[in-house]
Amino acid sequence: MAANNRDLKNKAYETIKERLLDCTYEPGTLLNEARLAEDLGFSRTPVREAISRLESDGFVKIMPKKGIYVSDILLSDVLQIFQTRIEIEPVALRMAAPYLPESELIQFRGKFLEDFEDIPNSFRLDTAMHLFIIEYCGNRYIIDMMHRVFDDNTRVIIASKQNRVQIHDAREEHMEILDALLEKDVDKAQSLMKTHVESCRRAALDYFYSLQAYNTTPPETYKKQLKDWSS
Repeated sequence: MAANNRDLKNKAYETIKERLLDCTYEPGTLLNEARLAEDLGFSRTPVREAISRLESDGFVKIMPKKGIYVSDILLSDVLQIFQTRIEIEPVALRMAAPYLPESELIQFRGKFLEDFEDIPNSFRLDTAMHLFIIEYCGNRYIIDMMHRVFDDNTRVIIASKQNRVQIHDAREEHMEILDALLEKDVDKAQSLMKTHVESCRRAALDYFYSLQAYNTTPPETYKKQLKDWSS
């Protein structure tokens, strides 16, 4: 029985987390625990515990008497995600390069040649390639940290694409990195990885800077004018 309860809690956690990452539950929205449980087909207990874990992870905030607030994506988050990626990924690639299976490099290259109209699936392939390289670096601290970074990175990219913003198409850059790794040119692969992440950073920031500008609250000097006029 205890094992079954644990499995339900984990399944509820993974299901809700996946929906948060792919922005099915959009940043800034409010969720209701009872409706979540009904939607997912779970009782409220595993959903409540899943939400508690997700709050600890920073994906949601429980607001008493209001609901479950899905954490916004802040410009500062985007800056820190890509600062981490630019510094760590080229290093992880160099560490991993001697151990990457050639067959899997070839398999990834073939997948990038396919057409993907579905944005979430296209991005999952992108993320899978990056994590494939990172997971061969041999350092569990880097691997654990980068898994969390890519959770947040997924929300950033999918949220911006859902808003129909033109996002940098990185398919060719991925294939160039894979080709350099297949050619055993680690210096080139490392340089290409840094350039690629910087390109992704610029594309994401273009969107979030424009969003911030659009949402900027104008100065309310007109209120003073109205007050002076009426007095």
